Amino acid sequence: MTNTPGVPPLFAPLDGSRSPAFKSIEVPDLVGVIEAQLQQAILAGRIAPGERIVEAELARQMGVSRAPVREAARRLESLGLLVSRPRHGFAVRTISAKQVDDLYRVRLTLELMSAALACENATDAELANVVSKVDEMVAQADVLDQAERVALDLAFHAYLCELSRNDYLRRLFDNMQTEVRMFLALTEDTYGDRHELAETHRPIALALQARDVPQVQAALTFHLEVARIHVRGLFEKA
Repeated sequence: MTNTPGVPPLFAPLDGSRSPAFKSIEVPDLVGVIEAQLQQAILAGRIAPGERIVEAELARQMGVSRAPVREAARRLESLGLLVSRPRHGFAVRTISAKQVDDLYRVRLTLELMSAALACENATDAELANVVSKVDEMVAQADVLDQAERVALDLAFHAYLCELSRNDYLRRLFDNMQTEVRMFLALTEDTYGDRHELAETHRPIALALQARDVPQVQAALTFHLEVARIHVRGLFEKA
């Protein structure tokens, strides 16, 4: 192949003697971007439980074709946020009192085991950090928006699972985090005083720091049972 004098070749030789004329093009994960926006809208309550996802309208608003919107919806279905309906597309899942019971009872079992293992396996510095996380939640209660407060709440409980040093427990909790986040996002504002809500985590943290397994499990049971009853009541009224 010949080249015009003074014009660099389109492709560099295989021996690497010249730099390539083009840089690789980074194609963004369009489906991932759409999925993130949809998930945020659902978790923030901007798309209500039971509301239909209109692919054509979303595609129009986002300036994309319907195909990536549909694929993003499929991903959110696998996370438990959407359900597919024959001939009606996707809709935000509704939540029943039984689903609340089922989730919180499994969650309680996981966290009780995680707390016991954390007392055994975590370092003193890590257990002190649990108390620091509560301090942060209390201090930031009136500063952060709802999504950020929910993220801190969820991070506290995820940290307990991390301190268990049990990879299976951590993966199981990771798998249910999206649904837990959805429940928290839909109900967090109904608890009243944000500082008091943050402080409900302190008995758990202090018992962990003392490596008192019976006490931390009792504190966790009380904390999560109160939450279950509160959330269940809200969805029973819906």
